[in-house]
Amino acid sequence: MQNFPSLKNPYHFIATLGGIGLIPVAPGTFGSIFAWVVFIFISHFINMLFLTIASLFFAIWICEKVTKDLIEKDHKSIVLDELVGMWISLMPAIYIVSTQKDRTIYAVIALILFRLFDILKPFPISYFDKKMKNGFGIVIDDCIAGIFAAAGATLITFLLV
Repeated sequence: MQNFPSLKNPYHFIATLGGIGLIPVAPGTFGSIFAWVVFIFISHFINMLFLTIASLFFAIWICEKVTKDLIEKDHKSIVLDELVGMWISLMPAIYIVSTQKDRTIYAVIALILFRLFDILKPFPISYFDKKMKNGFGIVIDDCIAGIFAAAGATLITFLLV
């Protein structure tokens, strides 16, 4: 597919989070920051556990659709997977952190750790990133990075507060 991504295509628009994935430097980081801000805002109004689970399946489906004809399956402009991973990393803030100050600390730590895990890709993140070149593989490595970030942010937050 020569014209990927085309923001006129609704699948491409969603996969790039409305064009955030087209930012030339660090599109994954900008996608993560976008997901972070959205999570913080909508978590006051919506059950984020159910929304994150639904987003996981939706992201797999979208990523499968957009990568069908791509040579480079995990194209750098696809940042929908960062949204799901970032939301997973932020999930404990809703359930285990009580004060707004502690949630803020947790959220900042989760963002930093998620980006580190997503960029460095320690095992098993690297395994899924290299071996699974489909919608599931594109999303699952970010989900694992989100789980690692959630565990790390939880531990660090409890040590700090």
